[in-house]
Amino acid sequence: MTFGETFTAATDRAVLFPYMMCGLPVAAATLDLFVAMADAGADGFEVGIPYADPLMDGPVIQEAGMKALAAGMTLAKGLETTAAVASATGLPCAVMTYVNPVLAMGITEFSVRVGEAGAGAVIIADLPVDESAPFVAALEGAGVGLVQFAAPTTTDARLDQVVAKANPFVYGIAEMGVTGERDGSTSRAAELSRRVRSRSEVPLVLGVGISGPESAKEAAGLADGVIVGTALVRRVLEAPTIGAACEAVAELVTDLAVAVRE
Repeated sequence: MTFGETFTAATDRAVLFPYMMCGLPVAAATLDLFVAMADAGADGFEVGIPYADPLMDGPVIQEAGMKALAAGMTLAKGLETTAAVASATGLPCAVMTYVNPVLAMGITEFSVRVGEAGAGAVIIADLPVDESAPFVAALEGAGVGLVQFAAPTTTDARLDQVVAKANPFVYGIAEMGVTGERDGSTSRAAELSRRVRSRSEVPLVLGVGISGPESAKEAAGLADGVIVGTALVRRVLEAPTIGAACEAVAELVTDLAVAVRE
């Protein structure tokens, strides 16, 4: 199923896109985590590729990235994992990475490999919209979209650029700062949602700072989709065994899926 089909099918609710990093808890078991989340009610995935300088990520995902890199995870291996996830679950996948690994592989080569992996979108956390044209062109040539970011502080002029180029959705920053769990509501996301929706019908997916069912439910009332990452990654890092990690993420995804459907 594609992202477009997923949004279309969810006519009266928001969709849930859990994040998980390739290489956790070990490379051979990452697929098990994604399958467990799919069985628990995920609508699609953000598939994280570890990077040594993850500017957007907080301490939990940084720790996970260092662990995955130390164990030998690479961009190429992450795309292999993405292909396995897409094949095993049948759900849409967005590959999340940073600019430097893409440039090291080559924009065209990266785009081709992402398309071959069956991913429907790419999220490049440190790529500004006004520098994204060559990435958009290469990815579109491979049949893959490039997600664009919008934050509560994004100016109107820049937001116009974002919604014009975002495909298959706009990634709305629910809470300012790096990724991580937060206490309290996604207070600034409501105005961001209004501003995005007044400009385009492109789906809006909120992420960053959404920690559990309560904040996921609030975000789901403002957007077409919700991304939760740190809370899931933390459970994997804390789990004593692979089986326990699968159970922990499945339990949380079950609760999140109920919350976004209410």
